[in-house]
Amino acid sequence: MADYKHTINLPQTDFPMKADLAQREPQQVAKWAAEATYDRLRDLALGRPKFVLHDGPPYANGAIHIGHAVNKVLKDIIVKARSLDGFDAPYIPGWDCHGLPIEHAVEKQVGRPGGKLDAKAFRAACRAFAQKQIEQQKADFQRLGVLGDWERPYLTMSPAYEAAQLRAFGRVVANGHLYKGAKPVHWCLDCRSALAEAEVEYEDRTSAAIDVAFAALDRADFARRAGLADLPADAGSVFFVIWTTTPWTLPANEAVALGPDIEYSVLEVARAESAPMVLVLARDLAASCLQRYDAELVRDLATVRGVAFEGLRLQHPFLARQVPLILGDHVTLDAGTGAVHTAPAHGQEDFIVGRKYHLPVNNPVGNDGRFLADTPLFAGLKVDEANKAIIETLQSNQRLLRQQPYQHSYPHCWRHKTPVIFRATPQWFISMEQNGLRAGALRDIPKVHWIPAWGQPRITGMIEKRPDWCISRQRTWGVPIPLFVSKATGDIHPRTQELIEQVADRVAVHGIDAWFDLDPAELLGKEAADYDKVADVMDVWADSGSSFYCVASERPEIQSPMDLYLEGSDQHRGWFHSSLLMSEALDGRAPYKAVLTHGFTVDDKGRKMSKSLGNVVLPQKVMQSMGADVLRLWVASTDYANEIAVSDEILKRMADSYRRIRNTLRFLLGSVAGFDPARDALPADKLVALDAWILRRAAALQQEIVEAYRRYEFHLIYQKVHNFCVLDLGGIYLDVIKDRLYTAKRDGEPRRSAQTATWHIAEAMNRWLAPILSFTAEEAWRSLPGERQASVFFTTWHAFPKLPTTDIDWDFLLALRSEIARELERLRVTGDIGSSLNAEVDLYCDAGAEMRLRAVGDELRFLLIVSAARVHGPRTTVPTDALPSALAGVRISARASSATKCVRCWHQRSEIGQSVEHPELCGRCVVNITGNGEVRRYA
Repeated sequence: MADYKHTINLPQTDFPMKADLAQREPQQVAKWAAEATYDRLRDLALGRPKFVLHDGPPYANGAIHIGHAVNKVLKDIIVKARSLDGFDAPYIPGWDCHGLPIEHAVEKQVGRPGGKLDAKAFRAACRAFAQKQIEQQKADFQRLGVLGDWERPYLTMSPAYEAAQLRAFGRVVANGHLYKGAKPVHWCLDCRSALAEAEVEYEDRTSAAIDVAFAALDRADFARRAGLADLPADAGSVFFVIWTTTPWTLPANEAVALGPDIEYSVLEVARAESAPMVLVLARDLAASCLQRYDAELVRDLATVRGVAFEGLRLQHPFLARQVPLILGDHVTLDAGTGAVHTAPAHGQEDFIVGRKYHLPVNNPVGNDGRFLADTPLFAGLKVDEANKAIIETLQSNQRLLRQQPYQHSYPHCWRHKTPVIFRATPQWFISMEQNGLRAGALRDIPKVHWIPAWGQPRITGMIEKRPDWCISRQRTWGVPIPLFVSKATGDIHPRTQELIEQVADRVAVHGIDAWFDLDPAELLGKEAADYDKVADVMDVWADSGSSFYCVASERPEIQSPMDLYLEGSDQHRGWFHSSLLMSEALDGRAPYKAVLTHGFTVDDKGRKMSKSLGNVVLPQKVMQSMGADVLRLWVASTDYANEIAVSDEILKRMADSYRRIRNTLRFLLGSVAGFDPARDALPADKLVALDAWILRRAAALQQEIVEAYRRYEFHLIYQKVHNFCVLDLGGIYLDVIKDRLYTAKRDGEPRRSAQTATWHIAEAMNRWLAPILSFTAEEAWRSLPGERQASVFFTTWHAFPKLPTTDIDWDFLLALRSEIARELERLRVTGDIGSSLNAEVDLYCDAGAEMRLRAVGDELRFLLIVSAARVHGPRTTVPTDALPSALAGVRISARASSATKCVRCWHQRSEIGQSVEHPELCGRCVVNITGNGEVRRYA
């Protein structure tokens, strides 16, 4: 037997089958850095239309988790896809560097400021800590394959950024949005600072719920208001009853609020071991209240609307203080008694209604959560300790009607996970109303493209309801509020704009210490004695919320408003929210054109990631074992609009999908061995019909993929590419053309046609995959033939040739192929054949089917991958063994071929032996190795 192996065109490529991603990917990261790939891309993109995805800064505290990986990979996919789409798409990563978490981490190491370290040294320690965290996170983000300006990220603690933030703050002041007021704010006793709305989360808590009686002072006035001639002499004292879950706020009580249109019952009741009393309770709640108090109804004296009692004076239950009955629309019948304890220093609604009635804002609680030294009865007690003492005092005063545990949702500090309190303190606020900030934000929200669409009503509801923004914090590590306040009037200095600019100039050089070190006399001269320098720092959300302005002010490649913001769904109350308010305060517009939201990661059972559950998936571990591209493929495959499930098992399945895609890409690369597209690519009108068909499929798919990238529907891209690899390529096209690639004349047109098609597909697929499988695409890029740029990211989407129309009914032919494949599988199962080339097929057709099949002539056998395929028209007698198919007008007869097998192409053909020189070859193989090669037109 002659050896024809050297005549077979076996695939060859240096793109390995084994990915070894964990080993190869770090080399690519180093290569991107060494070759300044990002900078070169910026140079190449110069002059293109801009697309700016603005990076929401992760907090510089701790190693990245799987949620960080999702966020950064989604951003990277978008930026790379927009670059391939012909845009100049810069990506400047950033970090949020100030704030309490860093401060607390440093406190654990060195104690609070003023102990081992003074405030300046403490800030230096915070800066060093944040920088260390940044370097660790940066390495992990780069390892994920995220391409960006890692050498020049934006840091909210850089002097240039801090100076820009001060200038932004100056414009907020100039635009009339800032004021100082003593309003109740969320106060964390661990942070010892006010908290922003976004720093508060709600958890279930069990509190002491108490019903407290406030005695009416003027019995006759009460009777008149209730429409009674008089009260029975033996009915006892009159009490309005409040219900509260925060006993510690009672020392700050300044009123009791009723609903103006709520009907209240005036009830004479009796309780065991208690004097008779008259209780005023909301009529709809009265029965449940009396049951709660173990009280028996003696007489129902009257029903009165709340408005009748406005101004009636009550006695505080344990302090020498008279308080009024007031009216408030916030009073509801959801729970309690219908009368609401009102402490303007400890509640937002209380504060609002208190302003209407000019109530004092009496805050007896200090920064440390203890009652101040001048607080009667409870001085020095922590608020939690005071709860018990206040309840005991109410009992001894016979003003406690009921005490019971009550589980409810309660605000907690999102850092410490501890309950917070509402506490009125002098703070700086950005007003939602005084210069139209809320109205402007609500006007501009509908102009933004929200992805998913539910983001718009969500942030709208938050803006509609949110209180004024408390922008000041009583901390050490933060951007200062650079104001001088008159000691006499409390007004800010009349030259505030000029002064802020001077402070910003100093901060740009020396950082925030320039403010804290500043002697006011340096700027104010003799006036310094009349002014206080504000010691507060800005809420950290003002730092990141100003990033659109601060980054654009120093980076010319960034423009505002940004094209896209992308973060997790919690940022409707966080970064999306603060950025919107800051941009409206500065420029009267939204800072973004579109906002994309992704869900949170959960395990395969839908549970949150938790160390205690043992279901945490560490991105570092995944990258070290499976590789970053598997992680990136998982991110792209998920519908990020919902919760994103991840587990070891899910990632293993994703690794299988990755291997299928990689193997397909490897086959394409191997198929173009020896192919030079500049020399060997055939024009569209000379392509074999099947090659033109697959290029039409690929070109149409590319359009779908590009549109999906533009709509940020990455899971559809994964599905479409994976299906294309499995079905169109692996299931049909590559299976068919193997024979032509391997056995046709090496430089003949049939093989060059297949190579032209596979080259186009490889070029296109490499780009389709590049935003997602960035490491794999770069590796494959180097294995593609022909002259090319140094990186796949320096290119744009592949240009497919314009293909002529065809009369071949490919849908019919491929459906027939599937039908015959089922028949051949039956023959395999019975042992009649091994491979499909052991078979021959006869097709008995009506006139329509015959015409469709004869359109490809004898090449039908190559499409069906059988050794012979004969088409019989309607005048042929159909044998009894011909089986009906799902295709109308076609019956199939398949059997094992009795012809001799060609030792080169393995087709079984009757002409084998006719060549004297090559008696073991079929006629086609003889022509391919000795002549000009076979002719293929269709398959």
